[in-house]
Amino acid sequence: MKKLFGGIDLTWKKLIIFAIVAGVYTAIMAMLPIAKDTSFSDLCVTFEVWILFGIFIIMNSKSPKDSALKCFVFFLISQPLVYLIQDVVNGSMLFKTYYRYWFMWTVGCLPMGFIGYYMKKDKWWGLLILTPILMLLGEEFGGYLSKTMFSFPRHLLTTIFCLVTLVIYPLVIFKNKKIKIIGEIISGIIIAVISVLCFINPPIYSTDILISGDNYQFDDTYKVYLNDNKYGDLSIKYEDSIEAWMVHAEFKKSGKTEFVLESLNGEKKVFDINIRRDTYSVEEKNNIVKK
Repeated sequence: MKKLFGGIDLTWKKLIIFAIVAGVYTAIMAMLPIAKDTSFSDLCVTFEVWILFGIFIIMNSKSPKDSALKCFVFFLISQPLVYLIQDVVNGSMLFKTYYRYWFMWTVGCLPMGFIGYYMKKDKWWGLLILTPILMLLGEEFGGYLSKTMFSFPRHLLTTIFCLVTLVIYPLVIFKNKKIKIIGEIISGIIIAVISVLCFINPPIYSTDILISGDNYQFDDTYKVYLNDNKYGDLSIKYEDSIEAWMVHAEFKKSGKTEFVLESLNGEKKVFDINIRRDTYSVEEKNNIVKK
């Protein structure tokens, strides 16, 4: 582990190959249907794996300037590739739409790579440099822990990855025992606080799943309920902005179940519903009414 973080001769040739491989792999995971909404595609949208790549480059660089330039070039190659490959394969416009955001982060790699190099000096202020990185990683850990709680076991590997790297970074970056211990305490506090917050405030997906209109007519005299209430709660509410009654959902976990819309005289309409973390589909007898 120590060799990985400081014992590799990271030549420019190796760095460029590394950047190309990272970009191509990420693009493949973004396009692969089986990887959608799993840990394997998480690096397409969040920072945790790219933080690891950045720290790896910093720790194997020879000077602050070398660190800054290698971080910059790595992201300057890998990030555009992610979008350009998808654009070529799918005929999309992702590069034009999204790369501007990532380019700002790429430019930021110049000062971040330069400053990050000083973590290698094994001084207390190196821990001050690492702490914001740990906090960003803690934010990613909380987001994926919440997603795993809602749709277990999806994103479990990413949650574990964030947890493990929070613990590992202070150990492999610093040699000074006191700095290591303080770093582990900081990581431990981040993990504990985020975990408690996630369990105190479990994830809820709040959305409207049915609108009274041409296909279905209902109002607050109707009852609506899930056949299995472990998935959450349903209610009927009036939305002033569109002047219509709606079936409102507070989902607690993902999965497939049924819900029933029942009139005052006992007439029932039964729907299949497939719940995901931030989307759903509703179907009545093979007729899809909303996605």
